[in-house]
Amino acid sequence: MADQVAAMCEQLIKAVNVMMDAATSQIYRLEALKFCEEFKETSSFCVPCGLQLADKAQPAVVRHFGLQILEHVIKFRWNNMQQDEKVQLKECAMQLLSTGTRSILEEESHIKDVLSRITVEMIKREWPQHWPDMLKEMEALTSQGEAQTELVMLILLRLAEDVITFQTLPTQRRRDIQQTLTQNMESIFSFMMAILHVNVEDYRKLKGSPGHELQARAHCRVAVATLNTLAGYIDWVSLVYITSGNCQLLEMLCLLLSEPELQLEAAECLLIAISRKGRLEDRKPFMLLFDDVAVHYILSAAQSADGLAVCKKSSDPQAVEVVERRYVFLKRLCQVLCALGGQLCSLVGSDVEVKVPANLSKYMEALLAFTTHSSQFLKSSTQATWGCLFRHEIMSKDEVVVEMTIKYLRASMTNLVKTGFPSRDDSPSCEYSRVDFDSDEDFNSFFNSFRAQQGEVVRSACRIVPLEAFRIAAEWLQYQITSPIDTGNTTSKTAEGLCSLLSPSVVQWDAMTVFMECMVAQIFKNLEEEELPIDQSMELMQAVLNYDTKDPLILSCVLTNVSALFPFAIRRQQFLPQILNKLFNAITFEVLQGKKAPRTRAVKNVRRHACSSIIKICRDYPQFILPCFDMFYNHVKKLFSGDISLTHMEKCALMEALVLISNQFKDFAKQKAFLDELMASVVVDWTSDEMRHVLLNPAVFLSFIGADQVVTEQNQEADTAGLNRARLSFCLCAMLGVVKRARWPSDLEEAKAGGFVVGYTPSGAPIYRNPCTAQFLLLLPNLLALIRTHNSLFMPENMARLSETFSRAHEVMDAEKNVVLGVSQNVLENYDSPVYRTNLERMQGFFSTLNDNCLNILGNVGLSLQQEFYTIERLAAELAGSVFVSLDHIPDHRLRPMIRLFVRQLVLSCPQEYYDSLLCPLLGPLFTYMMQRLNVRWQVIIQRTSVNGEDEEEALCHESQVTQEIFEEQLVCLLTREVLDLLSVSCISRKVPEPVANKEEMEEDDMMMDSAQTASTQPTEELTELGKCLMKYENIYMSLLTLSFTSLSWKDTTNCHRTASMVCWTLLRQVVGGNLLPEAVTWFFTSVLRGLQVHGQHEVCNSTLSHLAMLIYENLRPRYMELRTVMTQIPNINVEALDQYDHRLMDPNGQKAGDKKRKDQFKKLIAGTVGKALCQQFRKEVHIRNLPSLFKKLKPVKDVQNSEELGLAALFAPENNTL
Repeated sequence: MADQVAAMCEQLIKAVNVMMDAATSQIYRLEALKFCEEFKETSSFCVPCGLQLADKAQPAVVRHFGLQILEHVIKFRWNNMQQDEKVQLKECAMQLLSTGTRSILEEESHIKDVLSRITVEMIKREWPQHWPDMLKEMEALTSQGEAQTELVMLILLRLAEDVITFQTLPTQRRRDIQQTLTQNMESIFSFMMAILHVNVEDYRKLKGSPGHELQARAHCRVAVATLNTLAGYIDWVSLVYITSGNCQLLEMLCLLLSEPELQLEAAECLLIAISRKGRLEDRKPFMLLFDDVAVHYILSAAQSADGLAVCKKSSDPQAVEVVERRYVFLKRLCQVLCALGGQLCSLVGSDVEVKVPANLSKYMEALLAFTTHSSQFLKSSTQATWGCLFRHEIMSKDEVVVEMTIKYLRASMTNLVKTGFPSRDDSPSCEYSRVDFDSDEDFNSFFNSFRAQQGEVVRSACRIVPLEAFRIAAEWLQYQITSPIDTGNTTSKTAEGLCSLLSPSVVQWDAMTVFMECMVAQIFKNLEEEELPIDQSMELMQAVLNYDTKDPLILSCVLTNVSALFPFAIRRQQFLPQILNKLFNAITFEVLQGKKAPRTRAVKNVRRHACSSIIKICRDYPQFILPCFDMFYNHVKKLFSGDISLTHMEKCALMEALVLISNQFKDFAKQKAFLDELMASVVVDWTSDEMRHVLLNPAVFLSFIGADQVVTEQNQEADTAGLNRARLSFCLCAMLGVVKRARWPSDLEEAKAGGFVVGYTPSGAPIYRNPCTAQFLLLLPNLLALIRTHNSLFMPENMARLSETFSRAHEVMDAEKNVVLGVSQNVLENYDSPVYRTNLERMQGFFSTLNDNCLNILGNVGLSLQQEFYTIERLAAELAGSVFVSLDHIPDHRLRPMIRLFVRQLVLSCPQEYYDSLLCPLLGPLFTYMMQRLNVRWQVIIQRTSVNGEDEEEALCHESQVTQEIFEEQLVCLLTREVLDLLSVSCISRKVPEPVANKEEMEEDDMMMDSAQTASTQPTEELTELGKCLMKYENIYMSLLTLSFTSLSWKDTTNCHRTASMVCWTLLRQVVGGNLLPEAVTWFFTSVLRGLQVHGQHEVCNSTLSHLAMLIYENLRPRYMELRTVMTQIPNINVEALDQYDHRLMDPNGQKAGDKKRKDQFKKLIAGTVGKALCQQFRKEVHIRNLPSLFKKLKPVKDVQNSEELGLAALFAPENNTL
């Protein structure tokens, strides 16, 4: 046998060397791999060969493979091995730990890792029942030297990770091991602390002495391993062990922060400890860390690490680079300080009576030091803690915190400035950003969320010191106004002397603007009227209004400041004309007056910004703008009649603002007359015979907008078609503006006095009339005609009419495609490029906004006109004959806005009395149609993903085709969510109960509790009034049920979870009492099981689907025997357990099990339906057998001790003693 083993080892060594040789061809490598894998699976020589290959005389790769063979045997053959074989293998493994490794500094880390895995795999299978002395044996190993001590630490760490963190064991084994670890935790902790203490002491003694460098490094290595292991335990052990002996562990960790080789691991441990939740009483000792000594250690470690975090580059002495280990340590220290702040906020002001620490200022200075550090990442890490302190009821009033708030606000003047791009060198932050971010886009996205978080904290700080915050903002704004513009070295590409997005002046203006907005929002909430700094703010407003700039990026910031300061201006009405003039001038802003070049995105943004500002002011302060109405209206008329090129969007924005002010007339006749005058040209154009002819006929319509003409980029299309498109766009945009904004007074008395109330409903609610109704009813027929024509454009005969130039006019625009695919746009580059679009892009944009505007008008009109809209004769038929025409031909990307912008809004705004006449006739057929359409789409996707032949692979190698398929799938996903969202908005209302307990105080055991136990605090779902109305019609409710249950097996986990948890049972419960056909009941149940097969590997979906299946089974099984037949077809079902479950369910006198227990039992019964994730499908199963339980008392009938004494209990015991 020895010869066979030797020969086999020789072959294995050759195979391993072939696999690991970089020069080996792919074929040979695969052959060698196949040989090795087959050997592990089938050979009876695994153990002797593994031991021979693991000998320390062999090269590291061969040893590693030998140890892997042993690990494979333990994982996959252990249950079939004889006892003597197990004992022998265990002894050999212990021998390898004892003498099978090289010295601690020479041994490869992957060898140590696999050795620890082997031991842990045996522990998972045999401890504590059959290996009671395991911990003693580990302790004994540590006396043999540093290498063995390190291995023991690795074993203890891996054991905690497998059992507690990753939970890779069967439940009973996990409980046994966790319980035994917990029982022995005092000795385990003392053992680790002692080893740490001894090795740290020895390391400190030897590290400076000549000739002892290797010994010092060995002690250091053991100390690092011990700290890493402690980190694996500190996370979950009882807080008592962490805080015992007057926080001895924490004290030791603080001391180690000054030890360069150990500080990072010590900081990790400290962070995990201080981040612990649990009972506040148990966390009280953490306040010791606010003592001078502890804070001093943390501060001095931070200062020395900061000094060493950056060093000179060897290649270029002028430049610097970040020392990564030191920088990571700084990050950990910063997190430690933040976690300390979290504990402070939890404990101060709670029932455990903790006072504000005496040296709080020292702590706050340390936190501020990190907030003012050059690294943007460190700055962002402190924000949540500042927010906690500023929002805390007691801490926010403390003198130290109030004083620090002003310092924080001063610091935010620097922190809000967007600098530190990794590709640049214009700030000390850049060096750190190169470590933290892969690209400028990555940094940009981080900074945007960091700034949003900072804005939140600045707002909290402004509540504490509103006037100081105002002073800081005022100083900063004055400084920006008086500073000359600095374009920096990155100027605009389009015009001389203009800034780019990264120019110093732009980033400063931008930051100041954010600060100003945060401050103003809070100052009005936190100061009385007489305390407001009105005069100072008006000085600022005057300075801003006088400031003149031709730079679009800076002008955009100026406009934001005008809007931010506007709430002060309403207290000084004389400023209003000046403010409006400033905004009007910005609407017609051009960089180069009189030039016909296309506008850049920055210029367009300024004009759009000015329009938005005017609308916002007129929306929020219409009563203050009312005195300026005539001036405003005359200015708009002048703009419209002049030769200034306003886009239709800009014109409509101004009209929208006028409508908002006109709501303040509070006089129906006057407002109606104004709206008629404002919309006169639109009404004439839209209702003309020419327009009617165009809007009714698809061929004429396509010709009118130029979509049937061939146009080249050199030979631009005839201006007529472009003007026609602009005419249509303007009419629709103006309609939308009026419908969205025209309203009656909110006060009933004012509405009555103004002539807006025309009667009362039977319940006594007033019936209002809208001043825009009459004109809208004139416009509606052609609007519906346009929608009908637009829908028919997708029919084959009309698609054929498109010219070669515009054949792709109905496809999704690239920008929209990127949004669907989640591809980020590079904002930094395209802000100052001219917005030049090809003819095709213009046409695509036209069709897209045309569709959206039509649907938006119909979506808003119900809310705006109310009764006057819903009482239109044959409304349901009119809508069905326009919006829902030619649905088969309409692509998915056009259906989404139809549901979101129109149908959803209609459902939300429709009064209850029109459900039967309007919503049921529309929603019933729509849900039936969408069910069939989506099912076909999902079948295609499922078939596409299940076919994986080689031809398919070749066909898919074109990247554009792959992208197109991903896009289509994503679109189907989004459309499905849109439809199911409509279903739940229509039918389901959620009732959320009160929260039960303070999450902060939850015990660790409670944290690990199954989510099912918290079901009592889950929201409950009930039918809405519309839902009840829809359920009266059998064909509609069957469509709703079919759609929601079929969707469970479509490949979209978000939708599956939402529908299973909120919709399915709420709908089914309504018809459970009726006479459902057995086939229907079976189908509902199998639909849920099919969902489990597709989504069951996701814990959240598994939980909701299992609960839904149980609800159906428990409620319908007593009447439908067919459900049991379905259950018996589940793979590997335990029929005996099913019988017991059924018996308990059917027995009226039987004792019912608790909710959680029933759920667990049912989950086990249907476990065979759960599909595996792709990554799990070809994985070999590891089976770990349960051992005799530690919890239940053994039945006296069977003498387990005696029967097993010479068997399993003796297995690993050094002496033959029973358990």
